[in-house]
Amino acid sequence: MSAPVTHHTIAIAQVIQILQGVRQRGLDVDAIVQRAGISPALLDSPLSRVTQGQYAALIFALRRVTHDELWGLCSHPLKLGSFVQSCRLLVQCQTLGEALRTGFQFYHLMLDDFVPRLSMDQGVVSVRLVSRGERDPKLAYAERSFCFFTYGLASWLVARRIPLLDVIYPEPDARYSTDAGRLFQAPLRYEQDRIGFRFEARWLDLPVVQNTQSLQEFLQQAPASLLVKYRDQTSLTERIRRLLRRHLTGELPSLEVVGQSLAMTPQTLRRRLLTKGRATRRSRTTCAGTSPSSTSPGPSSRCPTSPTGSGFPEPVPFTAPSRAGPACRPGPTGKHGCRQTVPERYFPRFGPSRPAHRTHASGKFFDLFANHFECIGD
Repeated sequence: MSAPVTHHTIAIAQVIQILQGVRQRGLDVDAIVQRAGISPALLDSPLSRVTQGQYAALIFALRRVTHDELWGLCSHPLKLGSFVQSCRLLVQCQTLGEALRTGFQFYHLMLDDFVPRLSMDQGVVSVRLVSRGERDPKLAYAERSFCFFTYGLASWLVARRIPLLDVIYPEPDARYSTDAGRLFQAPLRYEQDRIGFRFEARWLDLPVVQNTQSLQEFLQQAPASLLVKYRDQTSLTERIRRLLRRHLTGELPSLEVVGQSLAMTPQTLRRRLLTKGRATRRSRTTCAGTSPSSTSPGPSSRCPTSPTGSGFPEPVPFTAPSRAGPACRPGPTGKHGCRQTVPERYFPRFGPSRPAHRTHASGKFFDLFANHFECIGD
């Protein structure tokens, strides 16, 4: 009777396999696992499991000991820094398809024992690894790990988990792949001398939404962030901002395109934006309704945010513009030493304000987004 699988833990069999390289070199395996907070006694208990944090710490320890990003499992080491450099290349890509091809070309130069390849047939994309030499248990685990981290990195790039049609392992790997179906969230099947995974070709058109800033946060958490099923933890607002920043120099995407990138219908996306916008306006109204006496000048007073506190004779509605660009122009210095702002409506040459937002789904999404959040840039 097998022990129940505990979520967010890793089977001890994975630990044993990743240690094959250092064990063959004759290094002190017990000392290495102890650095990761793993008891050496667990290596003799086939039903034991370790936490994701322990396994991630073991990867760091193995990299430091072997000076190899594949932990001494291949005939030639993978130089330290290869993963970071590949990530820097991938965040510059526009789509998932471009990122996969760029990444595979990079590792084609770095790896000697196997080659990652991308092919497409009848609307299905196949990612597979082709061995260049004899495939032993050490190389087999390196290939399986490369497949898993490739899938995790691809999901992170587009900020959503890519649904796989199936995962393919070679028949000799059947006894080592007990957790594969759960980790990939896809059916597992075996073929002779083939390893990889497949998904629908339409996912190749997903935009890469990560940037250099989010990459720094990602690298601080890797590889622990890649050991679990991908789930985007950022807010909807930030995900939209990351997407729109990639289109500021060209034509902005429509509501349908943004909704497709975020895996939701245009109606759902609009509803969530409107809900967020109403909450933002309520907060702004509450702040604007503060008594004037509470905004009396003082050494630490800040520039007032309500219309009356800004020096205008009567309250005027402060609404975000429906087009990209500043909502107001700088005015003269006020009595509190702050630069006053004058709404765009007070400049007649610009004409009357446009409608708050377009209601049809084919309208520019930026209008709807800017209307509720005022700006997309930081």
